[in-house]
Amino acid sequence: MSALALIMVKKGFGVSGSDNKKTIDLQFLIEQGLQLFPNQSASNIPYICRGLNTSPVVVVSSAIPKSNPELKAAQSAQLKIWHRSDLLAWLMTEQISIAVAGSHGKTTTSTFISTLFAFCGEDPTAVIGGLVPHYASNGHAGQGKFLVAEADESDGSLVKFRPHLGVITNIELDHTNHYENINSLIRTIKTFSKGCKHVLANYDCSVLRKNLKAETWWSIENKNDAHFAALPSLMNEKQTIAKIYEKNQFIGEIDLPIAGKHNLSNAIAAIAACRIEGIPFKQLQAVINKLKTPGRRFEFRGTWQGRKIIDDYAHHPTEVTATLSMAKLIANSRTNLISNHKPKILAIFQPHRYTRTKEFLADFAAALTSADLVLLTPIYEAGETPIPGINSELLAKAINLLNPKMIVKVATNLEELKIYLSRYSDIGDLVLTIGAGDITNLWKILNQNNKQPKWEQNIAA
Repeated sequence: MSALALIMVKKGFGVSGSDNKKTIDLQFLIEQGLQLFPNQSASNIPYICRGLNTSPVVVVSSAIPKSNPELKAAQSAQLKIWHRSDLLAWLMTEQISIAVAGSHGKTTTSTFISTLFAFCGEDPTAVIGGLVPHYASNGHAGQGKFLVAEADESDGSLVKFRPHLGVITNIELDHTNHYENINSLIRTIKTFSKGCKHVLANYDCSVLRKNLKAETWWSIENKNDAHFAALPSLMNEKQTIAKIYEKNQFIGEIDLPIAGKHNLSNAIAAIAACRIEGIPFKQLQAVINKLKTPGRRFEFRGTWQGRKIIDDYAHHPTEVTATLSMAKLIANSRTNLISNHKPKILAIFQPHRYTRTKEFLADFAAALTSADLVLLTPIYEAGETPIPGINSELLAKAINLLNPKMIVKVATNLEELKIYLSRYSDIGDLVLTIGAGDITNLWKILNQNNKQPKWEQNIAA
């Protein structure tokens, strides 16, 4: 929503909005010209409409309930109401659009595409779900011919999009509050793909291979069956060197300044998208070293009492596994820059949504056992109604069933978490804060003297 607001302001539209929280992002939007209301109140609607020659369009996200007073006032005033996806779909008609969909890697892949376009002189518009380091923002109103957008599948609204190029990273069941099973998610992705003029998909995802017809495929495992392939020749905690193949022909190497096989897959997807849109490989090869992962993707935040704090958005078992795999790569590296001893990996995990925790309880437990010890916070509700019996204590029991010797603690407040951090970790250890909720604020809280006894349970943006 904030990215869309920024882009509409930059395009010259009058934009207003409301939010109950004060954040740096909102302050930035105010500085760009957005009119902000500090509360979501019915009185905001007549105030906005006053003096306008035409009625405003009201844009809402799926996080806004039908009972929201502003929404009800807009309906009573018979204003045009668009879902966030309607506005994004309209923006896609204004430029040559590239929409990145899939269960994992959307934000990183769309960030990589935007960054490569930018350094190749294309100045794209970008509508991304995370902070793009090159723009220091999740949105950018570019003057070039391309628009790069993250196509969120969580509510199924991506079926409205008609992009020039659809990039599909993978399919794995998630958002079980919306999707009954994997087949319903597959149907949604297939519907999205039919609306794309051209489809680029991940050959390494067996679900995609079996269920999707794509004109172009990429792979990090197979150069014979994919149109674009990146086969790694060196992988460590700092970089990935890979040989690039196009239509089974070797065209050169890339030195990606980012670790992890999943990030190599995201990078070759971005390269393939740029190649499809006419960017020469030599030009892409020259700027590949500019790529950085978006905010909250294995992001180093700083040091607390000698522990290195890394923050990651992972909120699905597959993502948690990838995050802990990256941590292991660092911990086991012979060129480890953290300290002279092999660090322990301490995972602080905030489960996101009751429905997701219930559906993937066993998978979360299995993923988290790859850490050396685990601290859990209460479940981040994200607007959901609690499910009786589904809580972090249940997840802790599931972890200990798999590994009875593992230390697993459920922290009920910040002071308790600080005690656990001090008691069970040492100087030089890696501490990962993992989850899509407000666990990201822990770094700031650890460095504040004031006490906050519990995490705020706010609706996720």
